[in-house]
Amino acid sequence: MVVGSQICVVSFFLLILRGMVNGTENDISCLKSVKDALKDPYNYLQSWSFNNKTEGYICKFIGVECWHPDENRVLNIKLSNMGLKGQFPRGIQNCTSLTGLDFSLNRLSQTIPADISTLLTFVTSLDLSSNDFTGEIPGSLANCTYLNTLKLDQNQLTGQIPANLSQLPRLKTFSVTNNLLTGPVPPFKTGLVGAENYANNSGLCGLPLEPCRDSSSKSNTAVIAGAAAGGVTVAALGLAIGMFFYVRRLSYRKKEEDPEGNKWARSLKGTKTIKVSMFEKAISKMNLSDLMKATDNFSKSNIIGSGRSGTVYKAVLPDGTSLMVKRLQESQHSEKEFLSEMSTLGSVKHRNLVPLLGFCLAKKERLLVYKNMPNGTLHDQLHPATGASTMDWPLRLKIAIGAAKGLAWLHHSCNPRIIHRNISSKCILLDNDFEPKISDFGLARLMNPIDTHLSTFVNGEFGDLGYVAPEYAKTLVATPKGDVYSFGTVLLELVTGERATHVAKAPETFKGNLVEWIQQLTSNAKLHDAIDESLAGKDVDQELFQFLKVACNCVTAMPKERPTMYEVFQLLRAIGSNYNFTIEDEIMLPEDSGDGDNLGELIVARERQN
Repeated sequence: MVVGSQICVVSFFLLILRGMVNGTENDISCLKSVKDALKDPYNYLQSWSFNNKTEGYICKFIGVECWHPDENRVLNIKLSNMGLKGQFPRGIQNCTSLTGLDFSLNRLSQTIPADISTLLTFVTSLDLSSNDFTGEIPGSLANCTYLNTLKLDQNQLTGQIPANLSQLPRLKTFSVTNNLLTGPVPPFKTGLVGAENYANNSGLCGLPLEPCRDSSSKSNTAVIAGAAAGGVTVAALGLAIGMFFYVRRLSYRKKEEDPEGNKWARSLKGTKTIKVSMFEKAISKMNLSDLMKATDNFSKSNIIGSGRSGTVYKAVLPDGTSLMVKRLQESQHSEKEFLSEMSTLGSVKHRNLVPLLGFCLAKKERLLVYKNMPNGTLHDQLHPATGASTMDWPLRLKIAIGAAKGLAWLHHSCNPRIIHRNISSKCILLDNDFEPKISDFGLARLMNPIDTHLSTFVNGEFGDLGYVAPEYAKTLVATPKGDVYSFGTVLLELVTGERATHVAKAPETFKGNLVEWIQQLTSNAKLHDAIDESLAGKDVDQELFQFLKVACNCVTAMPKERPTMYEVFQLLRAIGSNYNFTIEDEIMLPEDSGDGDNLGELIVARERQN
């Protein structure tokens, strides 16, 4: 018996080892086929470069989560809200260890593969909602016995829901709202699937919906009605067919103009009278219908930003007031927890923070209302789509000091203190005067726990790994020093003009991010090569080099060696002392915080830099 047990154990580990070896090659092939199969109009998958051969490199791709960051075995693929087009990629079957797949809020079309259970053998979560899938729901999904979550909402699925889906032993969440489904619904366990999970499918019946009528009764009624109508029906039918094609043509035309089709916005029908809770008395009272009009029913043409926490729409009120409305991604937090967070965030006010003006709860949708920032993000100003940035050095320095002040206030003076978790140049917005305002503070707490930690490391809030502190890979815990690292990357962007994830000036053989490039230049004593050429030679070289040294201190590998945000603010303010930025120090350090313990070292550091 002992020998037999040993043989079983050895065989088990051999199987695991074989799966790991094969998994590396298979999973790379899987991601290649997914990228090749999908059209990516917004270049979200440009980070999927397969030239790197180091173990775990695919784990740094946007939307890819691995079982371990140093091992090429894909755990989850999350490509939500990226505008992807094409059919369901069959090459997904090569990700043999995949447990989660999220293609929601894209434009995938045609049918869901009939043999999907053979493509996703171990899937536990499948989200294909808000796409353009047609045809029937595959009955083979009943063979995905590990499924916990199945979301097929807001597609164009037809036919009956396979009855055998009710036999899935682990299923906890099932939803098919806003489709064209008909017939009796599966006999799920009582309470597992509610009527709201079948909404806007006029042909469905059975518990928890209206009872299904007897088919023979339907047939008799139809015959009688048809005989009575006679020739009138023929004429009406012709008219109806004509109207059908006319309306469908208009629908297709509108869909081309707005690819997402505003499906989620249309699902809010009947809730437009819900009030928007406003924190600012100066803002007029609003309800959901006002927001929908102001955003043209949340049209894709009004999208001004998109990140892991949600999508941001521009809203213009009838009086010309311009706002931003953020639609949060789905969260597991209760309504009570959400309202509590809103109460806290609504009270957070600072010159260098984007003010939260209000919020709205409608069905499962959670909308946040902010003041609009007309000059967009720092990222777009630094890295315009065409040509080089025209931002001069004083403006960059002003933005750095203001943003540092806002983040330092969140860390040291805000009550309760807030760790941002997702600082990047995309969440630093600029007002009319190019005054920097930090956005998305506090939103990480509204995300699911797995999103707050693991997914932040894997994808980053905006899909940019260049901002994520290296210790996250081991701890998966957000800290103030993690924010300092992220902000240091923003400072490097400002002084080098390079992107956080891609360095244009680096040799083609270099495949690292901005921080890694800076570290390489430092080791080769060529740090001066990093400074943006458009800033050099303008009698500010000393300030540029001092600024670069502050940024390098922020992105050191050891968290304990990084300065606090208060120290970063003070160092930057010293560099900008020759300019009339009129910046007051309103950051209060609590006596027991220990945050001022390094101020002696800070003074020495200033003297060294000067």
